[in-house]
Amino acid sequence: MNKFVNLIAFIMALSTPLAFAADGDTGVKVDATVKPAATPVYKAKSPKLNRAQFDQLLAKPDQLVIIDLRRPDELTKIGGFAVYLSIQSKELEKSLAFIPKDRTIVTVSNHAGRAGAGADLLASKGFKVAGAVGVEDYEAEGGTLTKITPPAPKVADASKPAAEASH
Repeated sequence: MNKFVNLIAFIMALSTPLAFAADGDTGVKVDATVKPAATPVYKAKSPKLNRAQFDQLLAKPDQLVIIDLRRPDELTKIGGFAVYLSIQSKELEKSLAFIPKDRTIVTVSNHAGRAGAGADLLASKGFKVAGAVGVEDYEAEGGTLTKITPPAPKVADASKPAAEASH
């Protein structure tokens, strides 16, 4: 029986490379039942703006307010638009008093999901909302984003006492 187990183990060891070779040169088995992640479905009532629509609004900056609803780390990692009001999505309702009602508003997030929800909230509060835009979608359509580089941390001057260095 021990010889039989050794024989099976030997056969399996020899056949394993053949099983991987059948899938191609990568050596990785591909599971055909796994599908790539789909882009989230846009669910907001406010329109999702494409690059051309948003560029048309940008042509009249005196009539527009851009509200970016993303976190600061998303702004620095991905980039955004040159001028915007930064209000994180969870703080939007608390910040309504700071948003002008005499201008058209476009809300911004990475793929317009949060921006759409924010646009719907603002529209329900009486703001004039043109729609929502996703910066990554805008860039994929050929639009240019402004990359934001955070300032380097200040390094204390070792030659000065701590009290002097802070002045």
